Amino acid sequence: MSSTALAAFLRARRARVRPEDVGLPAGVGLRRTPGLRREELAAVAGVSVDYYIRLEQGKETNPSSAVLGALAGALQLDDEARAHLFALADHAARRRPVRRRPDRTVTAGMRMLLENLRPCPALVLSRTCDVLAANPEGLALYHGLAGWPPARRNTIRYMFRHPDAPALFADWQAATAGAVADLRTVHATDPEALDVAALVEELSAASPEFAALWQRHDVQHKTGARKVFHHPAVGSISLAWEVLRSGDGSTRISVHQAAPGTPDHDALSLLAIAADAGV
Repeated sequence: MSSTALAAFLRARRARVRPEDVGLPAGVGLRRTPGLRREELAAVAGVSVDYYIRLEQGKETNPSSAVLGALAGALQLDDEARAHLFALADHAARRRPVRRRPDRTVTAGMRMLLENLRPCPALVLSRTCDVLAANPEGLALYHGLAGWPPARRNTIRYMFRHPDAPALFADWQAATAGAVADLRTVHATDPEALDVAALVEELSAASPEFAALWQRHDVQHKTGARKVFHHPAVGSISLAWEVLRSGDGSTRISVHQAAPGTPDHDALSLLAIAADAGV
């Protein structure tokens, strides 16, 4: 499984590099596959074609750091994608110990923080974005999420499977791309994780958009950003989004906030009223 993940990543990222991107002639005629050919990438990276083919077939599971660095350069990976490549290689070579089952505990301190953050929407999420706890505004911000059974509440599932999601996010495509890229980083830390596999299997079958994004092998660790929502109860609202992570990364607290005295903060007060009213 781990070597398969490494092989799939290499194939996907090779398909996104054009010959001219690495100083090679484009050649004449139609290319049967997008991106570089395997022999072209091997030449740019300075490894033998046979060795690189074995990597893409999952038969070679212990590439050296020098080889990985050369491949990262040839594939034009950014820092996050490079780290992702090395993580996948570590798992393929069994250089990382098997991770413990992720901790899904919501402590009393976390619940107190959720309450103290009101009216700012806040949610405690698992590594796969299951909603483990939330304040009323946190559930209300994801309009319709509270209507799902608690066990199905997951912000990535919501983005792809809830009918209200595409209209809620001002840039649904960017939001979904970022969510899938973050899930890829989780997958790299534990390629054999059952919780990740189950969510990926479900959403790949239910959403062509998710399946296409997953096959891109983009990686992006979630950090703070600004998000704009078109909420049916409060209208358009622009919020600063922050992610606070637990020590081992198993859980995170997602917080959306606005500066006091701004229209967006006033909208949060309206959201709190709507949450209390069950709208």
